[in-house]
Amino acid sequence: MLNPAVRQPAVKSIIALASIRASAQTARAPASSSCSSCCLQGVCLPHGLSSAGVANLDELTMLKRRVARGASLYRAGDKFDAVYAVRSGAFKSTGVSSNGVEKITGFYLPGEVMGLDAINNERHDFGAVALEDSEVCVIPFTKLTELALRIPELHQELFRLLSRDIARDQGLMLLLGSMTAEQRLAAFLLSLSRRYKRLGYAAEHFVLRMTREDIGNYLGLTLETVSRIMSRFQRDGLIVTRQREVTFTNADGLKEIVGNW
Repeated sequence: MLNPAVRQPAVKSIIALASIRASAQTARAPASSSCSSCCLQGVCLPHGLSSAGVANLDELTMLKRRVARGASLYRAGDKFDAVYAVRSGAFKSTGVSSNGVEKITGFYLPGEVMGLDAINNERHDFGAVALEDSEVCVIPFTKLTELALRIPELHQELFRLLSRDIARDQGLMLLLGSMTAEQRLAAFLLSLSRRYKRLGYAAEHFVLRMTREDIGNYLGLTLETVSRIMSRFQRDGLIVTRQREVTFTNADGLKEIVGNW
């Protein structure tokens, strides 16, 4: 057993090391990673702002946070004080049912903003978990709203982001309530394709950041059902898959499966 006199410095060293590690996760960004120089500014909060407006937003987005794969950026019940713009990587938003089962409610890609759902209750109803090593811009919400009052274009962009979240929620209800399993998966792949295209990537060739199990959880399908339908889509010449890579070979065929939804 350690002598108390020896143990105390050891404990202090451990606490100091933990503090260093924690601070390494949240750091003030260099000028090279500001909104003004970010390749995502055309699809993120700076979208539509003048150069002066983007410069003002730079002051709010200097704080970055790195989140390791599988770690939480925030958890359900946490106090809401900031929104988070995904700079790299990807996240899933998750909730837990009354019987303790995790339910995925959405996925976030680079350039997309998380945490807007907590504005009303001032606490997060859902958590955000990194699907891979990721980095976000931490944007204090109070300062963001103050800036939006001075910059109408930023105010409009916030409304646009809120509208997109509402539309995504309604789309999920439609997927779960009215579509067949094949329609759900086809609609999901087409939606990802549109989002990657908006980011400037190839619309018909992309990497799934989430597992098939995560996709099934989000769409209300089992892992086996997702795998079976993906194989069927490939067999029918609609897609080609290689591990997590997906290539569309007949996007119109996927749209026909979805139909008029």
